[in-house]
Amino acid sequence: MSITVRWVAVLGVGISRFGKRSEGLIDLLSESAVMALDDAGVEQVDELVVANMASGEFEGVSGVGSILVSRLGLEPARAYKVEATSGSGGAAIYVASNSILSGMSKVALVVGGEKMTTKETPEVSEVIASILDEDDRAHGLTLPSLAAFSARNYMREFGATRESLASIAVKNHYNGSLNPHAHFRKRITIEEVLSSPIVCDPLRIYDYCPISDGAAAVILADINVAKKYRDKFPVIRGIGYASDTNSPIERDFLFEMPAVRRAAEMAYAASKRGPRDIDIVELHDMATILEVIISEELGLFERGRGWKAAEEGVTSLDGELPINTSGGLKAKGHPIGATGVAQLVEVSMQLLGECGERQVQDAKVGLTCNVSGFGAGVTVAVVEVI
Repeated sequence: MSITVRWVAVLGVGISRFGKRSEGLIDLLSESAVMALDDAGVEQVDELVVANMASGEFEGVSGVGSILVSRLGLEPARAYKVEATSGSGGAAIYVASNSILSGMSKVALVVGGEKMTTKETPEVSEVIASILDEDDRAHGLTLPSLAAFSARNYMREFGATRESLASIAVKNHYNGSLNPHAHFRKRITIEEVLSSPIVCDPLRIYDYCPISDGAAAVILADINVAKKYRDKFPVIRGIGYASDTNSPIERDFLFEMPAVRRAAEMAYAASKRGPRDIDIVELHDMATILEVIISEELGLFERGRGWKAAEEGVTSLDGELPINTSGGLKAKGHPIGATGVAQLVEVSMQLLGECGERQVQDAKVGLTCNVSGFGAGVTVAVVEVI
């Protein structure tokens, strides 16, 4: 029987190991894409959407969609790249989901990845800084400094402590230690976080995500197509995308990300779910403070209470609302184009009970939140198994 709903099925997933990889971008994309195709059991797709920020800058490679569709032998599928800086993965999922919902595609492969370790850290920082407003860059602003300014303002406003932020790094490193695909599988202590070198006061090196290579992929499908392959699968019940000023200093408060709130409202409305329905979350913790700020903007905690939730263990694997069970960007890694796709991979695997040692018990509804820049663009998706 044909079912008419405004949902998109997640039919298959694949993810490479994140970290410093010897392979090039196309090889990494191919690795995760083949995993997803095999997991789904499909041989052909209507559409191939590649999420990537800077293949040209990092590797001197362009036309990654065209290269990959041929590498995988998926012609004549439509193939193209979606670029939305650090939110490229979420944006690609948004584009492919709408293609399926519109009827233009029945099956789509979304694969995101980045090869970043070809450059030294100063060069990588320069590429990443290019996403900021030109005037902000001229005054020396960087993403790490914006995170530090946000942390300082948030701590002053709400009484958050350095220990509470350090506890987020400890939690995510613990989760990453249980994830075979994570960049960092080393557990750390609060003392180690607080004694690590300062990057931009008050944040230290363990407060930030690493520079990583890696890729992740999902097969998205029309519900009726998905039912031909399996009886049980996750669906994207609702997805939202919103933008905000590209210059964070124009906002009233640096510890606010209005686009997160708007995108979440769209996803909640479309899914007929709300913050209290969410069991697990994968969100964009480029820095520890962002896990706090974004969780509050998503409505998961009251403004000014997210740090307490982290400190009290609410967001740990065995807490009431586990956040970043994969290790997050902080420990799993942040190959920029891969991140939003990897979030959907983790949530889908959690909901299907496929996460091994880091499996959350009785998780029924998940949420992903992928952020471009410092809140310039945001994709939020609510995911549930049917």
